[in-house]
Amino acid sequence: MQAQKLLLALSGLALAASMSVQAQVKIGVITSATGPTAFVGIPQKNAVALLPPKAGNLSIEYITFDDASDSTQSVRLTKKLLSETRIDALIGPSGSPNAMGVLQFMAEARTPMLAPVGTPAVVQPMDDRKRWVFKTHPNDDVISDGLIAAMKKRGVKTIGFIGYNDPYGESWYKVFAPMVQKAGMEVVASERYNRQDTSVTGQVAKLMSAKPEAILVAGVAAGAALPHVQLVDAGFKGTIFHTHGSATGALIQIGGKKVEGAFVVGPLLLVLDEIADSNPTKKVALEFSGNYEKQFGSRPPIFGAGVYDAGLMLARAIPEAAKKGQPGTTEFRAALRDALEGTREMVMSQGVVNMTPQDHSGYDHRGTVLMTIKDGRFALVKD
Repeated sequence: MQAQKLLLALSGLALAASMSVQAQVKIGVITSATGPTAFVGIPQKNAVALLPPKAGNLSIEYITFDDASDSTQSVRLTKKLLSETRIDALIGPSGSPNAMGVLQFMAEARTPMLAPVGTPAVVQPMDDRKRWVFKTHPNDDVISDGLIAAMKKRGVKTIGFIGYNDPYGESWYKVFAPMVQKAGMEVVASERYNRQDTSVTGQVAKLMSAKPEAILVAGVAAGAALPHVQLVDAGFKGTIFHTHGSATGALIQIGGKKVEGAFVVGPLLLVLDEIADSNPTKKVALEFSGNYEKQFGSRPPIFGAGVYDAGLMLARAIPEAAKKGQPGTTEFRAALRDALEGTREMVMSQGVVNMTPQDHSGYDHRGTVLMTIKDGRFALVKD
């Protein structure tokens, strides 16, 4: 009898332990913490330390890997997380090309993916694969609205475009050019360059020959400084605008005085001291920025905000998903996808998010501002 009681007690403990393990939500995180894209991946990896450890009554485990900026490694690590760790969701990878390369595997596994990338191509046009992906930065049309409004206000009629020869640059041109035309302006020249290029003199010459009044650079961080600097060196006197990919101190560090006067539309995270307290995004952005600076000794680049917002979104969706299934099951993952798609009026560090079946980014204009580079820093443009 005593042995039976002991056996029952041990069985109960084993069952409780099993249930405890099952109740833990496993989130994979893939960042490019090394390699050419490390300037994006390092703040994203750092942001993981600030993510919620629990959601409702469920604990969350974050399993983090570095893909070394290699898209083939992104695929290998994604497959590993899906087959061996059996994750409930993935945050990452860091770069737009890397994210595009793994989304099909996430869809086949019917597991949600939160992509902290620039290109909306991960979620547009919506299809059976992309319905499993959620983009945790504002879409290009939101940023483009701000850029076009700033251009119109400054009397710009003709625009040159130079962007990366990859999903980021191509997506930007496809979104921006029709919006320019609709606004009564014209793109008079369009050029591309590669992320590893060290010179764009040929592209600059073609842009200059078209005589645009303004030029939009669709690059990222330090990589966006290259065409800007060479345009200035070539004597371009018009106004140079940048996408939110340039909303980082790396642009200023590389460009120096030559990027002074540039206009950038991006998250208010960079100019928090100048943002009114009434802005709905400011409180969350301050929390993220303050906690990041306390732990890592510097203010966070915008790239980390995509991972931070992904964590907030998951923490809100997980308790809803848990009503329909246990973590680690197909039912839970499907319910998690549905809960993410049902996100409404959620305040993030980069804006307010309203997801729909057609829009898996959901950010609106409430978190973006027009900035200029003045005296070696970003400054809010108030006019």
